[in-house]
Amino acid sequence: MIAAAEAELGRRVADLLTRERMLSSEGKVTTYSTPRRLAVRVEGLAMSQPNIEEQLTGPSWKVAFKDGEPTPAATAFARKAGVEVTSLEKITNAKGEYVGATVLRKGRATAELLTAELPKEVLSLYWAKNMYWRANKPERFVRPIRWLVALLDSEVVPLEIAGINTGNTAGNQSRGHRILHGEAPVLIASPAHYLEALRFAYVEADVAARRHAIRKALDHVTRAISETPGARWRENEELVETVVHLTEWPTVLYGSFEPEYLALPEEVLVTVMRDHQKYFAVEDAQGKLAPHFLAVLNTQVDEEGRAIICHGNERVLRSRFKDAQFFWETDQKIPLIERVEMLKSVTFQKELGSYHWKTEENLRVTRRIASIVRDRGRINFDETELLQAVELAKTDLTSELVKEFTELQGIIGGLYARAQGLNETVAAAIYSQYLPASTEDKIPLTVEGQLLGLADRIQTIVAMFGIGNAPTGSKDPFALRRAANAIIKILAEAELPLTLRDVVGATGAQDDATSNFLTERLSFYLKDVRSFAYDVVNAVLAADSDDVRDCIARAEALTAVRGSEDFAAISAAFKRIKNILRQAEEKGELTAATLSESVLAQPEERALLLASTSLAANVAELREKHNYAAALDAIATLRPTVDAFFDKIMVMAPEPELRAARLALIQSVLNGFSGIADFSEIVVS
Repeated sequence: MIAAAEAELGRRVADLLTRERMLSSEGKVTTYSTPRRLAVRVEGLAMSQPNIEEQLTGPSWKVAFKDGEPTPAATAFARKAGVEVTSLEKITNAKGEYVGATVLRKGRATAELLTAELPKEVLSLYWAKNMYWRANKPERFVRPIRWLVALLDSEVVPLEIAGINTGNTAGNQSRGHRILHGEAPVLIASPAHYLEALRFAYVEADVAARRHAIRKALDHVTRAISETPGARWRENEELVETVVHLTEWPTVLYGSFEPEYLALPEEVLVTVMRDHQKYFAVEDAQGKLAPHFLAVLNTQVDEEGRAIICHGNERVLRSRFKDAQFFWETDQKIPLIERVEMLKSVTFQKELGSYHWKTEENLRVTRRIASIVRDRGRINFDETELLQAVELAKTDLTSELVKEFTELQGIIGGLYARAQGLNETVAAAIYSQYLPASTEDKIPLTVEGQLLGLADRIQTIVAMFGIGNAPTGSKDPFALRRAANAIIKILAEAELPLTLRDVVGATGAQDDATSNFLTERLSFYLKDVRSFAYDVVNAVLAADSDDVRDCIARAEALTAVRGSEDFAAISAAFKRIKNILRQAEEKGELTAATLSESVLAQPEERALLLASTSLAANVAELREKHNYAAALDAIATLRPTVDAFFDKIMVMAPEPELRAARLALIQSVLNGFSGIADFSEIVVS
């Protein structure tokens, strides 16, 4: 939570100072954090707000003055504005004549404003978990606030937050490292000396510097592991960020464990080290796990202390590995197929049923999806092995190893399937069933794994929607958005001949809620993952949002041409056509059932009819071949004809028959070229 709070506090302070006109254009806001502190340093801060002149408007002139004399209304307005009645002036605007006054608002001193406003910003920080710690007091924070430093250059800013008052001197005193420096205060002479003063007290408050120090130390210590030539620490960005925000003065040591534990799967060993102990795994030059680990400490110790700490870490890790080894061997005594029945005692969701029920539902959905894929015949897979993988997918939830290391569910099932001699296709599908866990993850490598992942997730989404557990706002306790994101990513990156309608339909769902939910997640994927512009995404999805890979192809083609002058003009014309048709519909205007050349007699409308009819057939053929780039280029050639039509022709002609024919003409143009995208959604200048 520290990183997010640091960024938010920086934004809040910057917004406050910008809003109050106190931060110059060259101003700079820098943030720092450790597990014990959050800090913001501001450079380029004015010492006071600038004075501003403000024009105030009062009652109407007729009410304020009668026969040239001020009325009580004028006197009251002048008193409120802080000016003499004689300085009131007449202001004329669109509504008439009013009394006005020009007043000078004197800016507040910076220290005064900070005293009043900074506490509000600090106590408004969002924390996923926070606490009360003062009886009968309203403030909440992630932990009790213990000290404040508030300096404007070298002067203390008097402010109070949660009972802590900077007073006259305490506002320039911080705290150092709890162990290495003790409780003695650390004097901060000025904001410019903040980092330096804390470093003397064994605190590195600069997050980037701390991250660099940890990475450098990991490299240095790894090179000292003589038992493993070419040793390197296994890169893990998430773990690096974790230890960065767990430390103030980081150092690194390495320890070892018995090579016999390498007989356990790497996934188990790495999970124990990474998730349970915050250790980095070590590998040899070939990338194979070595019997060593790296621990990041939040202290600095001598060789004797290092040996003691290393011994303690090794002892704890050995104990965890022994547990894992015992569970691995014990679990093997019950084959996965015998664990299917045991799923009846594992609850999936209290209103829905057990994981045995979930497995039966997954099998039902998988059979329907598999049937669609098989009938379309464009991809090979083994349906028997797929169904076996689905049947066994959740059985590792009954294993002792998954009960101890829940983050390994699925992975353990795949490893057990392999260890028990099941087909590799089955083992791989079970192993990868929870991929992708995020938009950065890869999708399962096998078709069977992809189909298992789709069936499992769509069944969960539909079932949860069915009992009223759809995500609301920021709340998504069952991670349904993540499940939907995975469905979209699999359909986007696999070669499966499936659409969103196919996937939802396989569950038997009849309502539109799930489909709309998946479309919203597709929009998120296109914008936030694939980085398409929002108007391109809106245009593509307005035409069709069912085939994910087709949506991507259309978005790519649209992005490539949207900058051209002809296409911008066509997009503007389509927007105009939609507006005309919408207004006509609101007025109850009728559109001709057929396009009549005898009614459309003007050269410009006949030209548009002929050009659009001929071009529509060509565009339809290109679209059928998914040659969207060529189709969009063809549509752009319609620009001169469309421009000429709108220059010379009034669509809403006074004659009813002609008006209906022209509405039908532009409706046909819209229908003929909106299959790739709704071009009216494209934003043009």
